[in-house]
Amino acid sequence: MIANVVFVCFSCLCPLRYRLDPVLISRLSQGYKAVGTRGLKFNEHRTALRTVPAHHGHVPCHDPSRVLALSRGRLIRLTVLIGLSEGTTPIYILREGSTRNRGQDAQRSNIMAAKIVSETIRTTLGPLGMDKMLVSGTGDIVITSDGATIMKEFDIQHPAAKMLVEVAKSQDNEVGDGTTTAVILAGELLSKAQELMDQDVHPTVIIDGYKKALAEALRISDSLAITVDPTDIKTLRQIASTSMGTKAVATSKDFLATLATSAVTQVMDNSSRKIKADIERIKVLKKHGEGIEQTELVQGIVLDKEIAHPGMPKRVEKARIALLNAKLEIEKTEFDAKITIESPDQMKTFLDEEETMMRQMVERIAESKANVVLSEKGIDDIVLHFFAKRGIVAVKNLSSGDMEKLGRATGGKIVATLKDLSAESLGEAKLVEEVKIGDDKLLYVRECKDPKAVTIVIRGGSEHVIEEAERSLHDGLCVVRNVVEDGKIVAGGGSIEAELAKHLRDFAVKVGGREQLGVQCFAEAVESIPMALAQNAGLDPIDIMIELRMRHQDSVNKWFGVSVHNGKVTDMLKERVVEPLRVKQQAIKSSTEVACMILRIDDVVSSKGGREPAGGPPGGGMPPGMGMM
Repeated sequence: MIANVVFVCFSCLCPLRYRLDPVLISRLSQGYKAVGTRGLKFNEHRTALRTVPAHHGHVPCHDPSRVLALSRGRLIRLTVLIGLSEGTTPIYILREGSTRNRGQDAQRSNIMAAKIVSETIRTTLGPLGMDKMLVSGTGDIVITSDGATIMKEFDIQHPAAKMLVEVAKSQDNEVGDGTTTAVILAGELLSKAQELMDQDVHPTVIIDGYKKALAEALRISDSLAITVDPTDIKTLRQIASTSMGTKAVATSKDFLATLATSAVTQVMDNSSRKIKADIERIKVLKKHGEGIEQTELVQGIVLDKEIAHPGMPKRVEKARIALLNAKLEIEKTEFDAKITIESPDQMKTFLDEEETMMRQMVERIAESKANVVLSEKGIDDIVLHFFAKRGIVAVKNLSSGDMEKLGRATGGKIVATLKDLSAESLGEAKLVEEVKIGDDKLLYVRECKDPKAVTIVIRGGSEHVIEEAERSLHDGLCVVRNVVEDGKIVAGGGSIEAELAKHLRDFAVKVGGREQLGVQCFAEAVESIPMALAQNAGLDPIDIMIELRMRHQDSVNKWFGVSVHNGKVTDMLKERVVEPLRVKQQAIKSSTEVACMILRIDDVVSSKGGREPAGGPPGGGMPPGMGMM
């Protein structure tokens, strides 16, 4: 079967017509992905050439062999018009300025971009990892070794590299830690896949191997995990301390770990069969001044508000707190109203009635025995005056989030109208006081009875220190939450990765076929974590990996990892370096998913320029935007 294939030179717009037989079409399409073309029959060779390599001048119509001969020359952009006859109407695919990258070129580009991002944050892994200084366009500076923060601050343009940013965000949202590990693993998986692709192993085969290795890794890690009691405070502190030991606040990691553990255990809910710990109930407030050691855990809520009236007491003991979601002021009507006042007496009567209504509001609250009023809405100045005369403390315009936390901390109910206010709806706290920190005034609601919401007030000598302390504390809270909910931990220092690699190599033999190559590469990629720890600690990674593999040949040494502080391979459980199982499993899952997703991509089309005007391109001639690469 023979067909007419029409090519148009982009430089001279001259149609190049060839009558090509299937053999020549097959030769021309070597190295390009074959796709079905509507209306053409090329026997088993159904193809639409995406580009035609050629010199920059005109390709003579009478010499189709030159198209093949120039396949190693320079590329020029051509619009490919395919039809069965000379009069066939061309189909324009992409706008002018659009670019297309496909096949191995697209795969190599995506893998390279992901590897560059992975290598960038590789040096931040571990307790001796380096920090990154990130300067924004406005001059704001962020100094951190936190993987999630680094990925968030990067202004990445490459689409494949952006997928690694999404992995970091997902890891941070799900488990709160292990973002650096996830990104490094993803980059290493792609790097190993590139080596197999260079040996003509198809990406689909590699992906199948990775998926089998992932399932096996999750099964093995679950069987290796150590079960702990969620109320084991000592173990929870070790978990938090391990997480914070990789941050800039490592010198205060034990102090912050104690705060994080106390906060999570205070807000956890064990009323059902499965323990839940919602860290959203832990409010973190940052205030500049003093040092990290002055960071405080408040068994209650701290409000970044001051008392609404200067005549109110600044300190109330045995506070009975009314939580209001109602305006304590005269409400305006929803429709236009006009009141005609003809004399001063009528004016006075009108004002007296308003005052009477507001006095009744105060009396209604006083009848409930409340001595502290916290309102989400506004409070009229006259109402504040009456509160001050009765010695009632009032704070207005609180956020809905703070109101919800106050309800959980004090045990009070948020009421929408004063009619619903009663002594039973009041919250309780041992002390409510206004405290001045620097130039700011804060309201402390302290020593609530069994609070299910608490506050951590972070102090620090500089903004950079406070920001890094907040990030470290967030990671510490998340890892403690993970252990409280799951009750499973593994040793750190690359020990679990080394053990997984050993088991996966044995598993690869059982898999057989070409998929075993993907499983073996998965095992090698997992070992990049202990290797990166050794490199960042200034150790010889080859010597460390040799000793680590030798140790893990014996199942008794399954928790041996890289101790960066003494430069040896030791039992990380004895070193008290432990991590939640959930963090490790999530890192492996998210990195494998993004690696498989990137490996599936073989065509990248980037569209640029404005939209086509309504009605499509103008008729006749060859409009701009016809290019296809």
